[in-house]
Amino acid sequence: MRYIIIGAGAVGATIGGRLAEAGSEVVLVARGAHAEALRTDGLRLTTADGTRVHRLPVADGPAGLGALRPDDVLLLAVKTQDAIAALDAWGDAEVAGGGTAAQRLPVLCAQNGVESERLALRRFARVYGVCVWLPSTFLEPGVVSALCAPRTGILHLGRAAGGADATARTIAADLAKAGFDAPVVEDVMRWKYAKLLGNLGNAIQATTGPEPDPAKAALLLRAVREAKAVLLAGGIPYASDAEQSVARDGKVDQPAGVRGGSSWQSLARGTGSVEADYLNGEVCLLGRLHGVPTPVNDVLRHAANIFAREGLPPGAMAIADLTALADEAAARA
Repeated sequence: MRYIIIGAGAVGATIGGRLAEAGSEVVLVARGAHAEALRTDGLRLTTADGTRVHRLPVADGPAGLGALRPDDVLLLAVKTQDAIAALDAWGDAEVAGGGTAAQRLPVLCAQNGVESERLALRRFARVYGVCVWLPSTFLEPGVVSALCAPRTGILHLGRAAGGADATARTIAADLAKAGFDAPVVEDVMRWKYAKLLGNLGNAIQATTGPEPDPAKAALLLRAVREAKAVLLAGGIPYASDAEQSVARDGKVDQPAGVRGGSSWQSLARGTGSVEADYLNGEVCLLGRLHGVPTPVNDVLRHAANIFAREGLPPGAMAIADLTALADEAAARA
């Protein structure tokens, strides 16, 4: 198999680099200064094992690769707000021997939230969900770190529509060889909905900073309570805290001093967008569909989007001010 990593950022580059270390064939897909750095200097990937430089093929889209191979695996690791453009571009790519990528090749959605699988299933015949537990940092072009140990991360994998198959097991074996725990599960979206609950704090961290604070924890708890209420109303199952604890136990210990999460990093890099519409916004969507108020998540979504759109530095807002906005919204709900 050849792995085409569409979106070689924090998560994508870590997976791609580790797969390459383990002997898999890998292509990194990136744009702009990051792509130039990858071509010129290689991918500088730091894990718990140390720092290595990987000089891998780099493309900015399918045209740079010619006809795709029947054994190609597309691993989608762009942020969800960029997923439609990526899926459309790669879905139409021709595969040697006939047909398109959307018709023939597997696509793995290795992203936060649960929307990318829906978007992919509209376009691709073979869609797999990946629940990503992979703390990693990407702040400088060409440079990525992922410091968890003894495994670099945990990647639950399964068919997005439910079930598992030989393709999922083959990919999981490659990921395990590359230093990941990669359980193949029949219900991958149940794990991704559980991960969604933890990602509701991304907006808090992005706007008020990554430093621990009881007030931040209290606001996150309110957002999670709203989310659990909408999942219950919608009859949507999610993995329990106990299941997640067992899955992580002794496998992905994270060292102290790791920088902020994905939304914080997006603001720090000045990308102009964050995933809030597909994290807190997912809760808002489900709340509107099922008649459950979600004022806290709506405030968090709105605040994170303002920071991204206006180019505000991450952590520039006081948690007291963000909490006050949530209180006002809750009083109106």
